[in-house]
Amino acid sequence: MEKLTNLDNIAINVKAHRVLKELLKENPVLEEIMRNARNETEALIGVKDWVTAILENRPEAYNFYTSKVKGREAFEKLDWKDFAAIRILDYIDNAGRSYQDLNLRGEKALSNPIKMIWMAVTHGTGGAKPAFFTDMLYLFRQLSGTFTCNIPDKKRQRAWMERFPSGLDPRIVKLREENRDRIINILIDRIDSGLIKDKKYFFEEGLSREQKFLEMLDWWKDHLFHLRFAVRSPELLNELLGNSLDPDTMKVLKDAEAKGIPFFVNPYYLSLLHVRVPYFAIGADLAIRYYVLYSQQLVDEFGHIVAWEKEDLVQEGKPNAAGWILPTQHNVHRRYPEVAILIPDTMGRACGGLCSSCQRMYDFQSGHLNFNLDNLKPKKSWDERLEEIMKYFENDTQLRDILITGGDALMSSNKSLDKILNAVYGMALRKMKANKDRKNGKKHAEILRVRLGSRLPAYLPQRVGPELAEILSNFKKKASAAGIKQFLIQTHFESPMEVTPEAREAIKLLISCGWTVTNQLVFTTAASRRGHTSKLRKVLNDIGVLTYYTFSVKGYMENNFNFSPNARAVQEQIEEKVIGLIPEEYYEEIKEFPEQAENMQENINSIRQKANIPFLATDRNVLNLPGVGKSLTYRVIGITRYGRRILEFDHDSTRVHSPIINKMGKVIIIESKAISEYLDQLADLGENPLEYESIWGYSMGETEPRIPVYEYPEYEFSITKELSNLEI
Repeated sequence: MEKLTNLDNIAINVKAHRVLKELLKENPVLEEIMRNARNETEALIGVKDWVTAILENRPEAYNFYTSKVKGREAFEKLDWKDFAAIRILDYIDNAGRSYQDLNLRGEKALSNPIKMIWMAVTHGTGGAKPAFFTDMLYLFRQLSGTFTCNIPDKKRQRAWMERFPSGLDPRIVKLREENRDRIINILIDRIDSGLIKDKKYFFEEGLSREQKFLEMLDWWKDHLFHLRFAVRSPELLNELLGNSLDPDTMKVLKDAEAKGIPFFVNPYYLSLLHVRVPYFAIGADLAIRYYVLYSQQLVDEFGHIVAWEKEDLVQEGKPNAAGWILPTQHNVHRRYPEVAILIPDTMGRACGGLCSSCQRMYDFQSGHLNFNLDNLKPKKSWDERLEEIMKYFENDTQLRDILITGGDALMSSNKSLDKILNAVYGMALRKMKANKDRKNGKKHAEILRVRLGSRLPAYLPQRVGPELAEILSNFKKKASAAGIKQFLIQTHFESPMEVTPEAREAIKLLISCGWTVTNQLVFTTAASRRGHTSKLRKVLNDIGVLTYYTFSVKGYMENNFNFSPNARAVQEQIEEKVIGLIPEEYYEEIKEFPEQAENMQENINSIRQKANIPFLATDRNVLNLPGVGKSLTYRVIGITRYGRRILEFDHDSTRVHSPIINKMGKVIIIESKAISEYLDQLADLGENPLEYESIWGYSMGETEPRIPVYEYPEYEFSITKELSNLEI
């Protein structure tokens, strides 16, 4: 554990010595500075003078370092060596700073990398680990020009994509049918033995085994069956997976159960995991598997998890971290002036399964979110609260975007969801009518966009049926008359293996309702493998889904196992544009996509063909920051002795924020995993770390502007600049 104690007397180990020796051998100027410096201050000054002289020969880069110039355009003028020089100078400028490290339950972490090198050279001490020295080795190679960045070309990226089959591959479909049949037979045995008793799902007396199988095969098409028979224990999970889980995994799962971490995996989603691993798809299901199976880090941290999104911590009558006064403590989350998140008091507070890296694991820890589905049915008080929330939305001056989520928006029953959508429609209509009496420039923002956040198209596509489609179609027709122009299902496919025939049919039905389906990917370690997300984007485009954000994993040490360092997100962001960049000449055409949502699949294919690209690149890669929002505008300003990078984020300047960002300053995030630790983990997953080598050099980023399809339509009038429901 990293503590603010004196590390000067702690010796570095043999491996660290060897990496340090290589660092000095490759950088004679650095060695001279270190050996001649009588103290850490002289070492810092020596390195700063050396690197500053290099950077001053690049005026545009020097001005970026000193923040005289900012933004995407200035960022794109930097070269590979500039990144290294700026990072070294940022390390020196921030030397000696301490930070609260929430990966270590709030302990202080100290960053002073040049001092750690000097201590290691002079005394063989300083406490730095091999991961730290490896990061520094690549940093100075980048500065010297011996470590260069070779962006993989289209041919190589296509080859990486071919490593991963999709869930539509006939061979994969056949394997999933085997899995389904195994699960069904086990459940039949459990019903016959009395281990499972249910008023709705039971067998009449006298049925043969074959008749029972056929009846359960019919139940398999019913999403309520999967919720009723969801796995809630490690033992049943292993049994349904053909007892294929190894003892170490089972120990972690049993420890998780003892710690109180919920289990909830529906049979359909469980059928997507390999039991008999096919030669043509080794490791293809890992991104799914690690959503179901918990890590030791999660088990160890459960009970100590802190809320990632500080604006979600609400005290009645007080503003949240972003300054917003909210109508209820748990039902409305808010960060931006234009957007409000609605979490209903219905079954929508639950999900179709619990993702191991869930951003709301803090709420599961507190018990606010759970899988007691019967207890989540709406109470009478919900109607009154919903009305109160709608009044809050109605009187807000800037609100134009409602995201109904949870949990999961589609976990709400059709009746509950219809009631919520009707309430939103009535509210939007009243906002529009009220504006008729307001002068231009004093008018309030009207609702332009309604979104449903749901992972069920991937987790439980059986949920999407004709009755839901009718509700969505009817809402769109009447809500359009209330000025709402964009209707989105914001879903979350994590792997091309989740795109199954059932998922394809669910997406097809949603699109036929005139709703645009977009995907947000969480960039876990398994999902970050070369070619994996590119293949996902292509497969999603094939079925009519637009790929939206790519998110880095939220949370601290509890998500260490699934965490991919931010450098990998930047690497992916840059490289995917080589193969999937949408030429700007098609932006205006894409902007009209939501208005022709029923033709989304054809429209996506048209752009792909004209631009000769296999997929439309993700809008942008971001980290969802506490209190600040989504951003990839950052610089690495420090590094711990364990090689974990310290990132300083600024807000996304391309979108509207709460004015509080002018007071709160930049956000510090200490990563939970060193680059070398991440690469070792990839090697364990069968990857070649050398294919990722350029990851070491990505140490800063600038948030990309959104493409027009994700922008709000323009009003035909001017709205007020007044901000309501805000207290700074």
